[in-house]
Amino acid sequence: MGSSPQQPVLKDLTIDNITENVQAINAGCDDRRARFLLERLVVHLHDFARETRLNTAEWEAAVGFLTAVGQACTDVRQEFILLSDVLGLSLLVDAIDHPKPPASTEGTVLGPFHSHEARELDNGALISHDAEGEPMLVVCSVRDTSGRPVAGARVDVWETDSKGFYDVQYADRDGPDCRAVLTTDDAGVFHCRAIVPVPYPIPSDGPVGKLLGKLKRHPYRPSHFHFMFDKPGYDRLITALYLRGDPYERSDAVFGVKESLVVDLETVSDVEGFAEKYGVPPSTRLMRYDFVLVSDEETAALRDRLAREALQKVGADDLEVVDGLVVPSLD
Repeated sequence: MGSSPQQPVLKDLTIDNITENVQAINAGCDDRRARFLLERLVVHLHDFARETRLNTAEWEAAVGFLTAVGQACTDVRQEFILLSDVLGLSLLVDAIDHPKPPASTEGTVLGPFHSHEARELDNGALISHDAEGEPMLVVCSVRDTSGRPVAGARVDVWETDSKGFYDVQYADRDGPDCRAVLTTDDAGVFHCRAIVPVPYPIPSDGPVGKLLGKLKRHPYRPSHFHFMFDKPGYDRLITALYLRGDPYERSDAVFGVKESLVVDLETVSDVEGFAEKYGVPPSTRLMRYDFVLVSDEETAALRDRLAREALQKVGADDLEVVDGLVVPSLD
């Protein structure tokens, strides 16, 4: 048998010194970022337990809840993402990791129902085959922060059907629907035919739904249409457009709504020549938006600056920023 790595000798463990003992025994990790993340996690977990005087029954309930969340996950349902969403963590992490300069498009939550099954379709394709949905034409442009068109960007789009369900929620589905992957043309424009989004509840039959019930919170999301943009050289943008006036616009169960992403639907007849250009009836509802992507270089510089500003505010002399990430200093 090989020799065990040298470990610090633990003290006589108490409520007051358990944290420093855990930190001491974890300090041998040579990955500075991993060591920092675990160090702060332990501090906040221990402080939470001490502050709330957490008891054994509550600890067991929490372990049971997290176990149930994991058991609810499937290939098409991510209950842990749903939990992160309803706690506001998903939006917070996205905002930290994908900072946006002025005049660029803000990000929002991915949600638990994005799928990699979406087919690559041509611009103008019908992405929803729900005959009960109200037809909607989506016409959007994509530019960089200098106003130049971004051609050849991959645009992942998805929405629910008219009943508020995503395709993956149907056990008898025969393939993807209400979703597609489009590509911007030379002018940075993409368009498709879809249906008007409707409000819907997040899955409430699992542990996260029970948590919302315990908190007396509703499970509804406002009407929205998802977008994800990918192109080499640009920071990936995950966002959505929300319909103004929706009854859940100001109480989204997953905290995804931002004012800059709230839009008013038009009608195709409001824009001269659109009906003929896109081959749709004049009565078709119209969703338009001008998206602005941020380059990888712009994002990296902004992420680095904001991380340094955050360190200055807390006066942490034993930490530094490396590639936009906070890590313990080597000194």
